Amino acid sequence: MSKFFEEFKAFAMRGNVIDLAVGVVIGGAFNNIVNSLVGDLIMPAVGILLGGVNFTGFKVILRHAKVEGGQIVSPEVALNYGNFIQVVLNFIIVAFAIFLLVKGINSLHKKKAEEPAAVPDDVKLLTEIRDLLKEKEEPVPNQK
Repeated sequence: MSKFFEEFKAFAMRGNVIDLAVGVVIGGAFNNIVNSLVGDLIMPAVGILLGGVNFTGFKVILRHAKVEGGQIVSPEVALNYGNFIQVVLNFIIVAFAIFLLVKGINSLHKKKAEEPAAVPDDVKLLTEIRDLLKEKEEPVPNQK
């Protein structure tokens, strides 16, 4: 049984698992930001452009709620396609933000890769020696 826990510990402590956990936590927080951006800023503006329409209220009622004596006996059954539109918009914004983030990180990696690495002094010296030896060599006549 201890081998099982040792394997689990090795798995859980690998860099990829930790990175994934951090990504999930940050992604959850980012999701709240995007939901607020869409729900509080973008959708009201889109609603005004469309004549004061609130997307979350769009729905197709399949069965009306049954009310008896002021109490709801059976709740309403509806297809909330307006909410679906908002969720799709959230997804598009999150996907676009992640695209920009990955694009930025890739450009940083590309710039870093383009920078020439510093050549160590011993390699410089050996290169100079090689070049000097090439200069001193006499060409060998063509032998047949």
